[in-house]
Amino acid sequence: MVDQSPQFKEFQIPLPESVGGVDSVSAVMGIPEWWPTCQRIAMVIAHDADADIHHPMLEHLQQRLTHEKFLTLLFNFPFAELSERTEHDSGETLLRIFRAAIAALLRDPTSAPAHIFIAGHGLGARVAAQIATTQIRIEGTVLLSFPLHPPGQPDQVSAEQLYRITSPTLFVQGSRDRHCDLSVLKQVVRRMGTTIEVRSVHEADEDFTVPGESLRSPDEIYDEICGYLLQWSDKHHAAS
Repeated sequence: MVDQSPQFKEFQIPLPESVGGVDSVSAVMGIPEWWPTCQRIAMVIAHDADADIHHPMLEHLQQRLTHEKFLTLLFNFPFAELSERTEHDSGETLLRIFRAAIAALLRDPTSAPAHIFIAGHGLGARVAAQIATTQIRIEGTVLLSFPLHPPGQPDQVSAEQLYRITSPTLFVQGSRDRHCDLSVLKQVVRRMGTTIEVRSVHEADEDFTVPGESLRSPDEIYDEICGYLLQWSDKHHAAS
C-alpha cells in the first residue's frame, strides 16, 4: 500500500549564479497527502535576518500548513548557508533567491500548484512584500513581523514598497514588536491599494516570543498565527 501521509523532503535549490561562494541553498518541501489532487495550493516561506529554515515558528507553520493540504516550501537565503554571517545578501540577491524558490515549485508541471501564496518573517517579509510588487502571479502575501521602522523609532517609517502591492495581504505582528508600531501600521495600510488584514499577537515581540510570566507556550502562539493564516487564505482562495 502506498504511503500517502504528508512528507517533508530536504533538497537544494540551485542558484542562477554563485553568491559569496554559495551555489545552492537548502530548502524543505512539505508535500501534503494525496498531492497533487484537491485545490493544489502552495505557500512559499522566507526566514528572518538572524534565522534559517530551522526557526521553530517557521517549522511549526510548515508542519501545520502541510497537514492542512498546502504544498509548503521553506528556503534559506545564501547568507544563512554560511557558518560565519558577516553581512546579509544584497536586496537584488534576496529577490533573485525568492524567485528561484517559487520556480522550484513550478518545475514539474504535473504536480505544480495551481495557486501560490508567499510569506516571510522579518527580513523575509520585506522581501516577500517586494516580490508582491512584481509581475509574478501570486494569490496573496503574508507578512509576519514586517519591519516597518527601525527599532523603537516609529517616526522613521519605510513603507514605499507596501503601497505597490496588488495582491491581498495579511499582516501578523506582535503587540510588543519594536520594529512595527501597530498604530502606525494601521495608518500605513489605509493607503495600500489592495485588500488588507492586520492581526496582532498579544504580548509577543518581533520573534513572537512572550514574557516569561505569560501562560502561553510557544506552540500556542504559533498555532494562533497559523489560525490567522488559514482563515485568511481560505477566504482569499475562495474569492480567486
